[in-house]
Amino acid sequence: MSAAIELTEARVADLNDVMQVMDAAFDPLYGEAWSAAQLLTLFALPSAHIMLAREGGQPCGFYAARIAGPESELLLLAVDPCFRRRGIGQLLLDDWQQWASARGADEYFLEMRADNEAIYLYKQAGFSEAGRRPSYYRGKDAVLRDAITMRR
Repeated sequence: MSAAIELTEARVADLNDVMQVMDAAFDPLYGEAWSAAQLLTLFALPSAHIMLAREGGQPCGFYAARIAGPESELLLLAVDPCFRRRGIGQLLLDDWQQWASARGADEYFLEMRADNEAIYLYKQAGFSEAGRRPSYYRGKDAVLRDAITMRR
């Protein structure tokens, strides 16, 4: 990982930077990306948190999460493909869990498309499959894909 990666809590003024990463990171085939309007709702929730990663001032990754009592859910984690394989995803994942832990969480959840290669990152971080939603995602290619709920 580059020493130049800086994490800062995203604010409404950072929405364009977050959307830049969102647009680069999520393949439109799967329909998993959130809209700017959906993200704006998170900024208003005291239980939600968006963290933005930058390298040399360039937005390169982010996560969005929320917390409810002892549980925290990772809503989105994205790294621009140009910045992948540098440890940014792990840095964001670790930061999410530290943020949630500091607010009393001791259980962490996420949901993902079953054929998403990010599963290796999550498994390496101690997450395991806790449930499956068959045929949950419908891609623009009309292929149905399972969703996996993971827990740590």
